[in-house]
Amino acid sequence: MAEAPASPGGGSHESGGDQSPRSNVREQDRYLPIANISRIMKKALPNNGKIAKDAKETVQECVSEFISFITSEASDKCQREKRKTINGDDLLWAMATLGFEDYIDPLKIYLTRYREMEGDAKGSAKGGDASAKKDVQPSPNAQSQAQHMMVPMQGTE
Repeated sequence: MAEAPASPGGGSHESGGDQSPRSNVREQDRYLPIANISRIMKKALPNNGKIAKDAKETVQECVSEFISFITSEASDKCQREKRKTINGDDLLWAMATLGFEDYIDPLKIYLTRYREMEGDAKGSAKGGDASAKKDVQPSPNAQSQAQHMMVPMQGTE
């Protein structure tokens, strides 16, 4: 018996959590929760704006695929360097390598702020891996870009 062709993402949203033929991973485990996607999308709309279910599902699949794409490239880099942990700089490197340079500067600002907050939360900055903090110098105009792209971090609103 012939199987139905799979969608580019390895399955369809209508499968109800079935196994994806491409990866043997349940779709509910491959995609970010639709409620989270919807909440982020609604922040970009006026209060009376609505988002169709198919639009939410499309964005859900796209962002999940994007995350997998970037993470896979960063993982390959870490394997070549015989490291097991992917850090923020690896993800920024992967994004630059894959052609997403326009996002690098705002994300460097976000990563710097995140690291500062993590250091404050622990009482002092971690002394460990110095390579994780190197080369995080955003351009001057990246600050305004970061404000438009990022969801505020806890404690910054």
